[in-house]
Formats: sequence, C-alpha cells, structure tokens
Amino acid sequence: MDKEELWQALLAQIQFNISKANFATWFRNTNIVSKDNGGVVVSVPNNFSKEWLENKYNKLIFKILHSLDEEIKEIKYNVVHAETKPKDISASQLIDNSYNNSPQLEFVELKVDKETNLNPRYTFNNFVVGPFNELPQAAALAVVRSPGTSYNPLFIYGGTGLGKTHLMQAIGNEISKKFPEKKIKYLSSEKLASGIVSSIQNRSIDKLKLLYKDIDVLIVDDIQFIAGKEKTQEEFFHIFNNLYEKNKQIILSSDRPPKAISSLEGRLKSRFEGGMIADISLPDTETRIAILKTKSQEKKLNFSNEVIEYVAENIQRNIRELEGALNRLAAYQALNNKTPDVETAKTLLKNVIFSPKKAINPDNIIKSVASFYDLKEGDILDVSRRKEIVKPRQVAMFILRDELKSSFPFIGRKFGGKDHTTAIHAYNKISKELEKDENLAEEINLIKDQIYSL
Repeated sequence: MDKEELWQALLAQIQFNISKANFATWFRNTNIVSKDNGGVVVSVPNNFSKEWLENKYNKLIFKILHSLDEEIKEIKYNVVHAETKPKDISASQLIDNSYNNSPQLEFVELKVDKETNLNPRYTFNNFVVGPFNELPQAAALAVVRSPGTSYNPLFIYGGTGLGKTHLMQAIGNEISKKFPEKKIKYLSSEKLASGIVSSIQNRSIDKLKLLYKDIDVLIVDDIQFIAGKEKTQEEFFHIFNNLYEKNKQIILSSDRPPKAISSLEGRLKSRFEGGMIADISLPDTETRIAILKTKSQEKKLNFSNEVIEYVAENIQRNIRELEGALNRLAAYQALNNKTPDVETAKTLLKNVIFSPKKAINPDNIIKSVASFYDLKEGDILDVSRRKEIVKPRQVAMFILRDELKSSFPFIGRKFGGKDHTTAIHAYNKISKELEKDENLAEEINLIKDQIYSL
C-alpha cells in the first residue's frame, strides 16, 4: 500500500469515529508526505491542525495506521502552507467532497454585489457543517444542482445568529457561479415590504411586479416580518405564485416554521409549506470549536486550543456571538501585539460570556412570547379570555415556571393579580400538551432562543 492509499484508508476509517464537522476541519488538506523506517510524516495546512492532531487525534491516527501497516512506529506532523487559491467547485463536487479536500480560504472583506445584493464572502466552503445544520445544507446543495425543481420553495428556519443568512447567500453565490445567466435577487423582508408599500403609494405596483417577473432565484430573509401586513402579503402572494408557476427558485428564511407565524395568511402558509422545510438548531460544543477554528483560519489568527475551547464552551446559543468574541480577541492581539491566553480571554469576554439563567427575567419572557405570537405585551397580561390570547398567556406562565422556577403566586401576581391556581393550571396544561404536541414543543424552543438572544 503506497502513501496515498494508506492515508485514504485511514481517512475512510476516521470518518466513522468523529463528527463530520471535526473531520472537515482537522483532516482537510492533510496527507502522508513521507514513510520511511517505521516513521510517517503527515502534512497539515496550519499550526491549528498540527496541534489538534497531535493532542486530540494522534492515538486514534496511530492505532489505525498501525493496523493498516504494522511497520509504522511513529507519526510526525509537518505544516505545509498551501499556496493554492480556492477552486471553483460544482454543486455535485460539493456534495461528494464537502467533508474533505476543500481548499483553505483566505479571509477577505468582499463587497456586496449591487445587482444581486449577495456578499461573496458567504460560500459553502466556509460554512461549517454539523449535526445541527446537515439537513438544510444538504437541501441547499440540491437546490444549487437544480434550481426551481428540487425543494421549491426552500424554507429555512432557526434562531438568531445560527447561519441562515450565510447558507441562503451561499446558495445564491453558487448558483451565480454555476449558472451565470440566471438573475438572482437577495433581500430582507423589510426591503421587500417597503418596496411594495412604496409602489402602492406611488400607484406603480405593476412596475414592481415587472421587476420580480424576470427573477430566476428570489431569496428573502426573515420572511416572518411580513406577518400582519395585509397589503404586503397580498402582493407577495402574487409575486410568489408568478415565480413558482414558472419554476423559478424561491428561498425563504424565518425564525420559526410557517405554521408558527401568527398573522400570516393561510394561503401563504400553505405555499411556504409546499416545498422543503429545514431547521437549523443549536450547534454542539465540538461544532462550535470547528466554527471558531475555521473562522480563525480565515482571519489568519492563531489562538491556543485552550482559548478556543473556553469560548466554545461558554458561548452556546449564537454563532454570531462566537465570531464577535473572536473579533474582540483579535482586536486585543492587534493592539497589544500579544496573543491572549485563557485568563486574558476571560477578562476580555466577561461582558459577552454570562449565565443565561441569570440574565433573563420575567419581562424578557413576556416580551419574547408576545413578539412570537404577534401580540402586545399588554395583551398577554390582560384578563381577556380570547383564544388567541389564552394560549400565549399560558405559554408565558409555563416558561416563567420552567426557566426561572418562579413561584405560582408570583406568576399569578405578574399576570394581573390572578390566583396561583390559574398559574398551576396553565403550567400543567402546557406540560401535558408538550408530551403529545411536537409543534408546541418547537414553538417553545424557538421562544426560548429569542429570550436568550435579547
């Protein structure tokens, strides 16, 4: 077995022993460069990978290599800086090779394309994949392969800062590369709504429809914000139908699934649910480490494993916050010409890293529940028995008890001086419904994400 065959055989076994995210991060662009007298030298692309393979995976690598070739007695790792630039990779190649052989990326602040509104920085190459986002990523690659036919519309949902925008823009950028003739437009729901409102006011709605008529790929971020806006929903319904009937690709994102968007017209919910719905959940610790390592490599930063692990273990709910913490450490390093250690990181990030349980309070919970169900905070606290009010109020009472361990008398007083038995009834009712209603469980998890992101 020659060097290349030996390493490929090892990689095949490694994939079954570690997560895909870790495999993509630590074994990308590695190979055996020499094998002589029982010693093996493995090339790695940077010091991060070298340290990680030596400290975390050396025993596993040695065990597998020794089982493949009993003459191997020692392994060394050598940093070999790749000079190659990122290659153009087709969608089919991305599917086959998304966890290995991806080129190293250099971090560059790139300008947003004025025609498409896409940021070239968002690509599949720097989108870290883990158990929390494998489904939407796989669906995204299928859309790239065949826009308008696979998963149309593609509806991606999840909490704030988990990578929805990155993934949607990566789809747009990859389609633009693969199908340069296609017209792509990315925009926020606010921009969509303001354009529709302006066209109605100026009596130029037909002109607006013409602008959308020729789009091949329409990408709308945070579509939940059109809820409650009747005219915007009506016009978007027509835009949606026109594109859909012509097999044009539609990609939408939201902080919740379509069925949980209150004040969204039934016909739009039906359209949104007619394609592929994929959720991005919270990343696990090892995926957060992989994300930090990837972003460090992009920005050419060289923090210790201890610092990276500290950040990953303490910032758990938001990828955007992970990058913010990394930027803060990078600023310290640039200003002081000194790489921060763990103690320095603790000081620099003390305002970022905190216990979520201590940070939230009853008002935050009520505010988040009201926002989720498109109500005013006063509606939930009111004595109204309207169906659209009763459920959100019970959910708020449940979360107060479940997250803050608030007493039932306190909860009753918080909601207009109600008796504590009302709070007990609400808690027990939601608890029982959670056992059989997956949709309710999903709603409450999304509300909790909002609470912790305040």
